[in-house]
Amino acid sequence: MVVTLLGTGTSHGVPVIGCDCKVCSSTDSHDKRYRSSVMLKESNHRLVIDTGYEFRLQLLRENVRSLDGVLYTHSHTDHCAGLDDLRVFSRHNSFPIYGDEQTLYTLKKRYPYAIDNGDNPGLPVLKSNVLAPYKEVEILGFKVTPIPVYHGNSLIYGYRFGAFAYLTDVSYITDESYDALKGVELLILGALRDRPHPTHFSFSQAYQAARRIGADKVYFTHINHETCYSDINRLYPGFVESAYDGLVLNI
Repeated sequence: MVVTLLGTGTSHGVPVIGCDCKVCSSTDSHDKRYRSSVMLKESNHRLVIDTGYEFRLQLLRENVRSLDGVLYTHSHTDHCAGLDDLRVFSRHNSFPIYGDEQTLYTLKKRYPYAIDNGDNPGLPVLKSNVLAPYKEVEILGFKVTPIPVYHGNSLIYGYRFGAFAYLTDVSYITDESYDALKGVELLILGALRDRPHPTHFSFSQAYQAARRIGADKVYFTHINHETCYSDINRLYPGFVESAYDGLVLNI
């Protein structure tokens, strides 16, 4: 399986509009972050997790010409605002999207013309599919297990694919979810900044969670503009690296 980081930034993106801080002024391309999203490729099939504001630009950058499904972690706009651009993949057949019941309910209210609304020329034709927590399902050859995690007071999904897991927008992981993550070797984990935050792991909290999970290698994602790429890489050398837009991992 090939994993491509389409975006690794938090809800503002990096650089932040109107900000002249060190990171926003950086000339290092690793410090330019679109909203968080990841693409997985297995054989000729591709799945994406989340479709943020720059979804179209991300797919153009990676020269993606086909897509087979989208998994949603939750319904915050930085993770779903690009949903309408799925229309190009539903010209001939309905296009499947997946998530928990609440997320899909919210998306249907927000995009009633696009989801479970029949075949309408010129509009997205998306079919919603509810995934149960902790229940492994096979989607186009991908074995996917939804892992519930807390994002503040909201229960959202991370996703496990065998020895790989993707958890973004995390502030708390239950014992049950830690158990469900045993055996993960490669972990992409949300880590907003150095300081604590009410709805996201800080760097140190993410590090502690990764150690408890027992992953061999960790990449931080969903990063804000307070710490540059190179400084993050100096925090936990040999174990944690900062993900960056366009990073490709072979699993």
